[in-house]
Amino acid sequence: MPQIKLYIEKSLEENAGIYYDEAKKLKKKIEGAKEALKRHYSKLEELQKKAAQLEAKEAVKQSEKALLSAKKKEWYEKFRWFYSSEGFLCIGGRDSTSNEIIIKKHTDKDDIVFHTDMAGSPFFVVKAEGKKVGESTLQECADATACYSRAWKLGLATLDVFYVKPEQVSKEPNPGEYVAKGAFIIRGKTNYLQPELKLAISVGKNTTNKEAGNNDKPGEENKVAGKIIAGPVSAVKKNADKDAKILLIIQGNEKPSDIAKFVQRKLGAGTLDEIIAMLPTGGCKIVVEK
Repeated sequence: MPQIKLYIEKSLEENAGIYYDEAKKLKKKIEGAKEALKRHYSKLEELQKKAAQLEAKEAVKQSEKALLSAKKKEWYEKFRWFYSSEGFLCIGGRDSTSNEIIIKKHTDKDDIVFHTDMAGSPFFVVKAEGKKVGESTLQECADATACYSRAWKLGLATLDVFYVKPEQVSKEPNPGEYVAKGAFIIRGKTNYLQPELKLAISVGKNTTNKEAGNNDKPGEENKVAGKIIAGPVSAVKKNADKDAKILLIIQGNEKPSDIAKFVQRKLGAGTLDEIIAMLPTGGCKIVVEK
């Protein structure tokens, strides 16, 4: 049983007054504790709502990434690639193995083959699909060949790029010569162009191929729709979504990983691996055009 302390020097009324005052103090403390508990519960509820919102955002982000990963990859995306401003698919090697594959397996008799005289350059091929290739596509493919060559890493301002017919490209060496993996012998007349060592990167427009001018079946969804695209400046401008920023890639000293993070942040699309794969070998610098 609870014990009550009585002050014998005080009257019964005075003792009752003391306990009454203490009871009032305790009541105030209880009310204060209840208010504090109420505030804590309210704060907890607010934090739980914020946590749920963050979880929902993260779930959406992960879903978007999953959808992006689940998008159908075209056969040419394992190589360097872009669609020219005239709608021609252009593909290029990433290394000696892919150079070999492109020339041996993906070059048809009507296509046009690009290369340089410098070791460490990719082979690029314009997929003509039986159509006449215009001057703008030839220049764009020359630009891409130079940008993805060793000239970029060496900081060269330019270098000669030539183009030939597929029949002029051979794996058969001249007497006493050896042809390394990814290399080929070029015979006959070569046509030289002066390229510009500058690229662009953006997000592909969401149109039909007929509207975009690409050489795929008219009416089909454009294959660059919503994808990160990179290549010669005029080609990217032609194929970029009207609301997307166009970022210029020039020679510089910044790391590919830093460039990729910046591009992803500015464009709001693509994975870091995708973006890095589209950059030239060597240091880069990004200029925001619009």
